[in-house]
Amino acid sequence: MVGGLRLPVLLRGDDDPFPDPRRFDSEGLIAMGGALSTERLLTAYRMGIFPWYGEGLVPLWWSPDPRALFNLARLHVSHSLQRTIARGEFMLTFDRCFRRVMTHCGENRPEGTWVIPEMLDAYELLHQKGHAHSLEVWCDDDLVGGIYGVRIGRLFCAESMFHRRTDMSKVALVAMVRSLFAAGIETFEVQFVTPHLASFGAFAIPRAEYLRRARLHAGKPLELGDPLLLQAWRG
Repeated sequence: MVGGLRLPVLLRGDDDPFPDPRRFDSEGLIAMGGALSTERLLTAYRMGIFPWYGEGLVPLWWSPDPRALFNLARLHVSHSLQRTIARGEFMLTFDRCFRRVMTHCGENRPEGTWVIPEMLDAYELLHQKGHAHSLEVWCDDDLVGGIYGVRIGRLFCAESMFHRRTDMSKVALVAMVRSLFAAGIETFEVQFVTPHLASFGAFAIPRAEYLRRARLHAGKPLELGDPLLLQAWRG
């Protein structure tokens, strides 16, 4: 304990529990160490915690305050993006190439990448078990945009997106938000309100409220299927 704030806990093995995120400062570094096992990751997301660290470091586990969400009522699509969507000069797929999407999300990051080999392997295993999903945007045979995240029950935690053609990450984001809510998702989380996400209507809620929602909605079962088939998402 330093200045009334708790220091992050050292996790020595898979049996070490995560601490309560509410006992930490707003930056939200709550734990270090442990493995990226499927059960460890699922437990983390249910508790409102996510891993974020670089190559050569031990796993770092975060639960910042506040947290950022999307919902349909506040989703904002600009007129220019709506025109791009209406033209339909692309094709969408769901879960076709999860690892490629995640890999592309970590490329060309001036600040460094968190998509290191151990993260790729861990999240691909989550994907194989039905707990991580990707949405791909194609122009002909070229993968030009995408987004991926973790899903437990009716909770979806978006991790990152990328584009290789103008507006295609924006298309991916709008399609994922609209489609997943149509499929039954109740909380769509995006970690932080950045200026870019704010322009789409992302909003912040206190960490305590997010932790409540994460526990509640992760515990609600959902057969996701292919959400892109469930709604004329173009709006």
